[in-house]
Amino acid sequence: MTAAPELTPADYPLSINRPELLRTPTGKTLGDITMDAVVSGEITAEDLRVTPDTLVLQGRIAESMGRRQLGENCRRAAEMTAIPDAEVLAMYNALRPNASTAAQLEEMASRLEDTYAAATCAALVREAAQVYAARNLLAEED
Repeated sequence: MTAAPELTPADYPLSINRPELLRTPTGKTLGDITMDAVVSGEITAEDLRVTPDTLVLQGRIAESMGRRQLGENCRRAAEMTAIPDAEVLAMYNALRPNASTAAQLEEMASRLEDTYAAATCAALVREAAQVYAARNLLAEED
């Protein structure tokens, strides 16, 4: 395994300045994505999805610019690529103020860690639970 490259704001956008770092979820390069390849069926919808690696790289560029929160958001987004869309939507709804109990949010955080290895997302859910508790925004226990 090679060391992760040093990234700076000059590397943004990666698709232009560092295309060699980017791969599709099926391993194709950006150069492989051509109109001919799309028409022939060599490129599928799966090839057009963002990869966790790309999101992590984008986050590293953001952090190199002093944008720590944007970098963290990119890391959470990278983790979320493994979570089914329906579950992401359910989580979004459960994180609304007064929609979940503290126990339900802890269950969500544990599921994120245990099922999807999404520790950064789990930490955000736990932080939300603490803030909601402090502001009396948790649903009442049954």
